[in-house]
Amino acid sequence: MQFILTGAALLSIFAAVKAGRSWSKTVSVILGLLWLWMGAVYHLMFFSLINPAATVFGIMFILQAAIFFYAGALRDDLTFRFRPGVLGFAGILLLIYALVAYPLLGFVYGHVYPYSPTFGLPCPTVIFTFALLLWSDKKVPLYVLPIPLIWSLIGFSAAILLGICEDIGLLIAGVLAVSLLLWSRRKEQPASR
Repeated sequence: MQFILTGAALLSIFAAVKAGRSWSKTVSVILGLLWLWMGAVYHLMFFSLINPAATVFGIMFILQAAIFFYAGALRDDLTFRFRPGVLGFAGILLLIYALVAYPLLGFVYGHVYPYSPTFGLPCPTVIFTFALLLWSDKKVPLYVLPIPLIWSLIGFSAAILLGICEDIGLLIAGVLAVSLLLWSRRKEQPASR
């Protein structure tokens, strides 16, 4: 599955760069499928065996998958297009962190495959999600942000409790991305008289 999940990530990056309505829907569907995978397979099928809270996490992730399908595939509330600027380049940094730096840091800290969190598991994939949201062509609807932000706080605890230092980037990604997205919403609002 690693090759399929990473391939889906690369396809979504290509689609966001390509831009256009159908490509944006592709990005939203891929994000929805990634979140569905993490909720159903990782949390409900596996993680719930060692942590009862994983059932709640699984439901949250499946709900987020539905949000991506709704916002981007059924509606046009999410459209993606890379644009140079603060948000675009912050998105590139988070993409590099999620797909390259995260596994490299894991290797450096001794978290080697198959015992390392790989793409398709919550922490690197949530960082990847924030990266693509920074490439949104419109204001990201506020209803898209709470679950990824909550997970960035929950997942950060792994950095502290389990010694997964690469998850420190999850908290940074969540705070940075949500702050930049809220800043861009304010910037785009017309000044009141």
